[in-house]
Amino acid sequence: MQRTPRKLPLTALRTFEVAARRLSFKDAAEELCVSATTVSNQIRELERDWRCKLFIRKTRAVVLTDEGRSLSRVLTKAFDEIRAEVEAYGQSTRKTVTLAVGPIFGTRWLVPRLAQFHSDLPNIELILHDSPRITDAVMMGTHLAVDWGEGSWSGLQNYHLMDITYAPVLSRALMAARGGLESPKHLARYSIIHQRDRSEWAAWLTLAGCAGLTLKEEITITDSNTVMHAALEGQGVSLGIFPFVEQELKAGKLVKPFDIELKPTRSFYLLAKPSSERTPEVASVIRWLLDQAGAS
Repeated sequence: MQRTPRKLPLTALRTFEVAARRLSFKDAAEELCVSATTVSNQIRELERDWRCKLFIRKTRAVVLTDEGRSLSRVLTKAFDEIRAEVEAYGQSTRKTVTLAVGPIFGTRWLVPRLAQFHSDLPNIELILHDSPRITDAVMMGTHLAVDWGEGSWSGLQNYHLMDITYAPVLSRALMAARGGLESPKHLARYSIIHQRDRSEWAAWLTLAGCAGLTLKEEITITDSNTVMHAALEGQGVSLGIFPFVEQELKAGKLVKPFDIELKPTRSFYLLAKPSSERTPEVASVIRWLLDQAGAS
C-alpha cells in the first residue's frame, strides 16, 4: 500500500523563513502583513508538530537553534528557486533584481543614479529593500545587498564598492552664530552629534590630538540620514560621511572647518550569492554597480 505524503504546512513554513531571515517576529509580521501574534503562533505550531525548538526566544530578540538554522537554509533556497521559476515564466520581458541597501548609501549614492540605471538596463526592474546587517548567507533575503564591513561574509561573494572618510561638518549658520573653530579644541563650545555611539568621535578627536576632550553638549542619533538632517538644521557638529556630504559642502549648506579626516577600517561592499546561483540580470546589476562605484 502506497503511503500518502504528509501535507506540508506551507503558510507556516513561509512565515518561519521570513522570521529566520529577519531574526524578528515583529519584522516578519510587517513583511507578511500579519500580526506578530500570528507569526509566533504559526512557529509554535511548527515546533509542536515537529517536536523541536526552532528559535531561542530572548527578551528583545530571537536566535535560531541548530535545527532552525538548518531548516532556514533549505527553505530560503527552495523559495528562491520557486520565485526564480515563476519569474522565468512571467509574460513581461523585464526581469526583477532585488537589492538591499542601508539608508545613507541608498539615499545619498544610489537614488541619484536610478535614472541612469533605467537608461543603461531598461529590461531590469530594480526593487530596493531596507538592509539589515548581514553576517552570512542565511540572512541574505535579496539577490544583492550593500553592507558595511571589512570584507568577510560567510557563504557570500563580496565586491569592494567604496571607502569613506569622516570629518566634522556643521551648518554655515551655526558657525556664523557661534564662531571660534580655529582649533579642534574649540569643539567643546558646540553641541556634538553622535551616530549610534561615541566611538567615531572619540577616534577622530584622538587623531586630531584632542583625546579626552570634554564635550559639554552631546546628542546621540541612530539613523545616519537623521544625523545629517540635524547638522543641516544647525543642531550641532556631526561627523560628515565623505563622499556623501560633498553636495551640501559645494552648495554652502555645510562647512568643513578642519582638513583632518578619519578613515575607518570598514568599507562598503556589494554582497552576492555564489556565481553558480547567479542569473544574467543579477550579473548585469553587479557589473553596473561596480562600474558606477569606480566612476564615483
